[in-house]
Amino acid sequence: MGLALSLGARGLGRVWPNPAVGCVIVRDGRVVGRGWTQDGGRPHAETMALAQAGRAARGATAYVSLEPCNHHGQTPPCSEALIAAGVSRVVVALTDPDPRVAGGGLARLQAAGIEVVIGICEAEARLAHRGFLSRVTQGRPMLTLKLATSADGRIATATAESQWITGPEARRHVHAMRARHDAVLVGAGTARADDPSLTVRGLGVAHQPVRVVLSRRLDLPEGSALMRTAREVPVWLCHGPDAPGAARDAWDRAGARLIEVLSGPGGQLDLAQVMAALGQAGLTRVFCEGGGTLAAGLLSADLVDELAVVSAGIVLGAEGTPAIGAMGIAALSEAPRFSLRELQSLGGDVLAIWSR
Repeated sequence: MGLALSLGARGLGRVWPNPAVGCVIVRDGRVVGRGWTQDGGRPHAETMALAQAGRAARGATAYVSLEPCNHHGQTPPCSEALIAAGVSRVVVALTDPDPRVAGGGLARLQAAGIEVVIGICEAEARLAHRGFLSRVTQGRPMLTLKLATSADGRIATATAESQWITGPEARRHVHAMRARHDAVLVGAGTARADDPSLTVRGLGVAHQPVRVVLSRRLDLPEGSALMRTAREVPVWLCHGPDAPGAARDAWDRAGARLIEVLSGPGGQLDLAQVMAALGQAGLTRVFCEGGGTLAAGLLSADLVDELAVVSAGIVLGAEGTPAIGAMGIAALSEAPRFSLRELQSLGGDVLAIWSR
């Protein structure tokens, strides 16, 4: 099952709206088939592994990181494929909460006389599939908030100088993290100030995440890197009902996807509505690299599932720009709390991964 989970991870950021599933088929103590969900969500992991196993799948055990699907979509159900291949045993890490599956795949296997084992490496599978699970159960994608800060929690000097607080090894790692998410998210302030491309660079990957910008009034510069490349790498703009028609038309002509959402308190976009809209559009994993205001808003709205904090051994002082904007917290009991899941050194910097 550990191998199945590692194979499934190859699809992270590439298979949405489907889960990134891995499958391993074993017969007589030998791996005869391996597979993972392919780009765009098809074919599924089981189909790939069964194709590799061929006739050796008969009487074998299939290890799958998520319950095999049981509904007809673009392809026949994976439960049906496993039955037709003649496997004798299916080991599943986690049941699928999707109402179209929800135990139906396992029941179908059992009805066909196949032995079913559930719950092997369940905790690891929940972590691996947390984006898909969030979309199905909460109606929104999982959100990772990335912060690259000085040792005292600043993201820029008083004069707005920020390149580069962290070193090249850390920046390369952040690009790898981008590649494992379906989308990169920033606010309008970051888009205006930095003119970012928000693409994965330096890793030789062909796939690029969707680039999402929150801008209530669509007051973004025309001719920006995002506008120039909107037809090459997807750009989605979340805006309010009061966004000017001229700006909508300009971005539409450039090839961007426009998503209208309601405004919340203070006239800013309702971030819960934003996340729900992104989930409805199929995203399962979002990587936020916005500024301090957006970070504070997401934390205050309880929408952050994971904090990825890269800290550098540099001190900028109180006059520097804080990584997180004002949140109005008066007592420690009101502060969002996260548990440390991972800690690693990246050159001269340190990456801490915190989970809610």
